[in-house]
Amino acid sequence: MLAAARHSAIVAEVQRERIVRVADLARLLGVSLMTVRRDIEILDAAGAVERIHGGAKLPGGVSTHEPGFELKVTQLQEEKTAIAHEAAGQVREGMAVGLSAGTTTWALARLLAAGPRITVVTNSVRIADVFHQSTSPSTVILTGGERTPSDALVGPLATAALKQLHLDVLFLGVHGVDADAGFTTPNVLEAETDRAFVAAARRVVVLADHTKWGILGISTIAGLDDADELISDDGLPGEARRILSERVGRLRLATTGGTAETAVAAAVAG
Repeated sequence: MLAAARHSAIVAEVQRERIVRVADLARLLGVSLMTVRRDIEILDAAGAVERIHGGAKLPGGVSTHEPGFELKVTQLQEEKTAIAHEAAGQVREGMAVGLSAGTTTWALARLLAAGPRITVVTNSVRIADVFHQSTSPSTVILTGGERTPSDALVGPLATAALKQLHLDVLFLGVHGVDADAGFTTPNVLEAETDRAFVAAARRVVVLADHTKWGILGISTIAGLDDADELISDDGLPGEARRILSERVGRLRLATTGGTAETAVAAAVAG
């Protein structure tokens, strides 16, 4: 089993059981105890699980650690691709589309680069490179700013650039989704830049795989009710589905088989 597949399986098991033992994971995955321990160390560094003696558990406390792009892009690839396909279906020729930094928005960029002519506004060096290296007819506007470990451009320059623009839709990647704190990130400057993205968009679509639920970054980007739609995957726990269906404009769950389930999620009156 490839490392990315093991990581996805470990995260999914921790999401289900809350606490899992190394020995149980080794049996489940058919690998050595040492391999599982190394995988847990990697996932702990990424903030996806918390390493404990003899196993792993759901992360606790406020996250201030920002994992790098190279690590995150290897995790939950199937889920991120399914989410990206759901998002790509909402893009039409001529639209002004915002793509915040992140590995799920990067997966979406790879699909959009083969699609119709659009104008893309992004603060992600990686996303800009996707379009640059393709034959896409789209126009790409890359904000300036200070580069983070996740290859986002943030800070006053990025925020000032976004305040001058207007977007048909923003596809927003997030570090965590919390019932009370909303959509969060461990980087304070990135939160400020993402808030400028949200303010510039007529429609906000959050892309977040199921492992983001219950993760609390130090800074809030937006409240749950600020999202017109949230696209996740069918690994999202039942309680999370209930809360999000009540709070976001619409909850859409992409299956790893490539189709979609749309949850009943009317906008909260008020």
